[in-house]
Amino acid sequence: MALRTIREYGDPVLTKKCKTVKEMNDRMKTLVRDMFETMYDTGGVGLAAPQVGVLKRIVVIDVTEDQSEPHVLVNPEIIFSEGEQCGMEGCLSVPGKVGQVTRPNHVICKAFNENMEPVELEGTELLARAICHELDHLDGKMYVDLVEGPLHDASEEIPIDEEEVLDEIDAQVRGEA
Repeated sequence: MALRTIREYGDPVLTKKCKTVKEMNDRMKTLVRDMFETMYDTGGVGLAAPQVGVLKRIVVIDVTEDQSEPHVLVNPEIIFSEGEQCGMEGCLSVPGKVGQVTRPNHVICKAFNENMEPVELEGTELLARAICHELDHLDGKMYVDLVEGPLHDASEEIPIDEEEVLDEIDAQVRGEA
């Protein structure tokens, strides 16, 4: 396994649509292992192949703190989404920056695993956000195009509208969110 260089915002590879994976050969399996190692090393929860310069439809995700639930998604496609969540999002390809993005709160994705066996991955909240974010990379899209408002330095304290947060909590309690 090896750490791969993460391509950063402005690199043209990040704006290209990825090609379908037809078979998982040794080279593709090495890519998956390297992607996990790179993602874990940088503290990310997801990584798409174009972020390491490979235009293939491969994503790795693990939103757990202890790195205990790794997911490999080959040729993934979201087949169901519902609800809405709005929150701060960052990206390994846009280091040090975060921005507010609205995503579905519940998604189901169909894909193949590293052995080209069909799988479905269902996620809510952070996992749903990670699935959507990483799949966008496969189509040359980045979260910075979806940011509502300005990008912020990840280290800066971001002011929140307390009234807006309370309204959102009330809506959730009433079952409207």
